[in-house]
Amino acid sequence: MSSCNTISVIMGDIVDQEVDAIVNAANNSLLGGGGVDGAIHMAAGPQLLEECRSLGGCPTGEARITRGYSLPAKHIIHTVGPVWQGGNAGEDLLLADSYRSCLELAMEHEIRSIAFPGISIGAYGFPVDRASVIAVSSIREFLQGTELLTDIRLVCFNQNAYDNYSSAVDRIFND
Repeated sequence: MSSCNTISVIMGDIVDQEVDAIVNAANNSLLGGGGVDGAIHMAAGPQLLEECRSLGGCPTGEARITRGYSLPAKHIIHTVGPVWQGGNAGEDLLLADSYRSCLELAMEHEIRSIAFPGISIGAYGFPVDRASVIAVSSIREFLQGTELLTDIRLVCFNQNAYDNYSSAVDRIFND
């Protein structure tokens, strides 16, 4: 595990994290899908889908919150990251907005611990080296205004993601 201050990078499964909230890298419908989204919906149970239907979707860069249902986490913060289109379609700003939106919801709901997957680095094709720097920079910037969040985890599903997010934490938090 690589860590600095309140942020840590771990290899693992987001659905197993015992935190106040996990983040779901969702699609705009919030009704489940593949990857992280599908795994979270499956682990949380059918009540999650019912609650998500009532939310009316979510625009890219924004976030919505639901209960955690059968997960160890009390809440799920659903965010829609950008689909990678080559880097000239505002993807960097939208990805930063996704992280910021999640952290703002966490603050509103007095969440002290949160676990993020690599938003947009799977099926949405965002380059992991670029996404990791945006994620960690966005988190660091947000943390400068709060002490409420005491445990922020970046949960990686493979070694490449782990290496990139760990490197970003080391560079950005130790400069």
